[in-house]
Amino acid sequence: MWCRFPEDLRLTPGRKPRPALVLTVFDDAAPEYRVRVVYGTSQKTDRLYAGEFRIAVTDGDAYRLSGLSYTTKFNLKRSVELPYNEEWFGVPPGAPRGQVPRLGVLHPSLLPRVQAAWAGVRDR
Repeated sequence: MWCRFPEDLRLTPGRKPRPALVLTVFDDAAPEYRVRVVYGTSQKTDRLYAGEFRIAVTDGDAYRLSGLSYTTKFNLKRSVELPYNEEWFGVPPGAPRGQVPRLGVLHPSLLPRVQAAWAGVRDR
């Protein structure tokens, strides 16, 4: 998802949109939806800490399916529940999936990385 992830605990939209990984969709108040998303960044992707995993250009098909523009790491320790609306989510540059915030999908080959990152979150 293309998300204005909050930069602090005030839960106000961040200055710039960034990739975010959707963990959960809450539809109990449909048609008002909420989503739990994980922070993504293309900065310092050469270093991974507990709770982080990377999707790299070198991941081939998995990277292409992700819809990312750069090697990106996601931090499972930084997740937040947000309302799914235009204040928080927008159409990414180039609109790869049409006029929706969706970037792509998580390829099944990346699941071991996600599981290892999740183990790093639980161990702390």
